[in-house]
Amino acid sequence: MIAKIGKGSNMYGAILYNQQKVDKENGTILLLNKIPDTVDGKYSVAYFNKCFEPYLSANIKTEKTVRHISLNPDPADKVSDEQFTEMAQEYMERMGYGSQPYIFFKHTDIDRTHIHIVSTCVGIDGKKIPDDYDHPRSMAICRDLEQKYNLQKATEQEQKQANKIFKPVDYHKGDIKSQIASVVRYLPKYYSFSTMGSYNALLSLFNITAEEVKVERNGQAVNGLVYFALDKNGNKVSNPFKASLFGKDAGVAQLQKHFEQSNEKMKTNPARSVLKNTIELAIHTTNNEKEFKKQLVEQGINTIVRKNESGRIYGMTFVDHGSRSVWNGSQLDRNLSANVFNDWWNNGNKPELKTQDSPVSKTHTLDNLPTKDLFEFLSNEHSPNTDLGLFSLLSDAQGEDLEEEQFAKKMKKKRNQRKF
Repeated sequence: MIAKIGKGSNMYGAILYNQQKVDKENGTILLLNKIPDTVDGKYSVAYFNKCFEPYLSANIKTEKTVRHISLNPDPADKVSDEQFTEMAQEYMERMGYGSQPYIFFKHTDIDRTHIHIVSTCVGIDGKKIPDDYDHPRSMAICRDLEQKYNLQKATEQEQKQANKIFKPVDYHKGDIKSQIASVVRYLPKYYSFSTMGSYNALLSLFNITAEEVKVERNGQAVNGLVYFALDKNGNKVSNPFKASLFGKDAGVAQLQKHFEQSNEKMKTNPARSVLKNTIELAIHTTNNEKEFKKQLVEQGINTIVRKNESGRIYGMTFVDHGSRSVWNGSQLDRNLSANVFNDWWNNGNKPELKTQDSPVSKTHTLDNLPTKDLFEFLSNEHSPNTDLGLFSLLSDAQGEDLEEEQFAKKMKKKRNQRKF
C-alpha cells in the first residue's frame, strides 16, 4: 500500500473534489471523525467546510492548513469497507491526527479502489501539528498495515520509482545525445499519445523536439525522424540526431504503431472525464493563462500552448502525468479547443460556467465563491509527487554511454557476418 500526502491551503476545494465523486456515485463516505452527523444523513460541501471552520479560524500562522491524503492498496488486494476504515483510523492516529476532524471518502471511479482523507493540520488551539518526517513515518505505517491486513507489499523498486524522474535536456552540460536518449527511449513505454503533435508537446517538456524528414533508402524515399535539443525558449540548440541512434521505439514506424494503440486505449480511458472536469474547474477558478497553468501543474498536469507569430493560439495540449496520457483540448471536449482559449486569453471572453444541479451546488456554487478561495489543494491522485517535480518515472538510462553501445552493436554485427 502506498500513501500520498497532499498539503494545500483550501479546505473547500479538497472537500468539493471528493464530494463530487459521491454525488456521481463514484465514491462513498465511510467515516466522519469529530464531525457531527446531520439529521437526514445528507451532507454538502458547505456543511463539511463549516465543520472545519473553528480549527481554521484559530490558525495562528500555518499557510498550508489542509491535509488531503490518499491510501492506495494494490489493485489485487480485496479490502472491505470495515478494513478500509480500520486501516485509515490507525493511519491517522499514528500520524498524529487522531483527535482532528477528518472525512474518509472511498473512491471507486478507477480500477484501483482507494481512500481519500480530508483533514487539517491545525489543532483547535490554532497550533500546527508537527509534520517533520511525515513521509518516512507514513511509509513505516503502511508497511505495518500491509503485514497486519495481509496486503500486497509495495516493493522497494516501486518506492524508488516514485523518486526517479526523467530529466529535461540541458545543452550546457554537453553529451546531448545521451540526454536525449534517456528520454525518447522510454517515453513510449510509459505515456499514451496519439499524434506526432502530442508526442512533440510531451517532448517539449524535456527540451526536445522531433521532426519528420524524407530519407532515401535502397533508392526509395521513406519517412525518417530526427531529434533536436531545445533551449528554454524552444529554440533548437543542437545538431539533428537520427532516430536510429536511440533504438526502434524512437523511429517513425514504431511511433505510428504507438499512436494507433494509444488512440484505442484513450477512447476508454477513465482519466479522460476526470481531466476534462479538472480543466473546466481551472478555467472558472483562474483569471489568466499563468494562473491556469499553475493550478493544473499543482495537480500533475502540464499545459502546452501553441501560438503563431501574431500570438493567436492554434493548439492546446494537456499532459496528465497521473494517467500518463497526452490530450489535445478538442480531443477532450470541443469547449476546450484552442479557439476557446484564444478567445479568453487574447480577446477577454472567458467561457461561461455550466453546472448541473446537485445537493452540493445548491448551497455553494462555484459562481458565488471568490476565485481566490477555490481549489488550491494538491490532488495527489493525479499528481506524481507532492514536490511538483516534473515526472515520477524510471530514468535508468540517464547518462549511459551511447558511443560504447553503438560500438558494441557494430562489433556484434561484424561477428555475425564472419559466421557466414
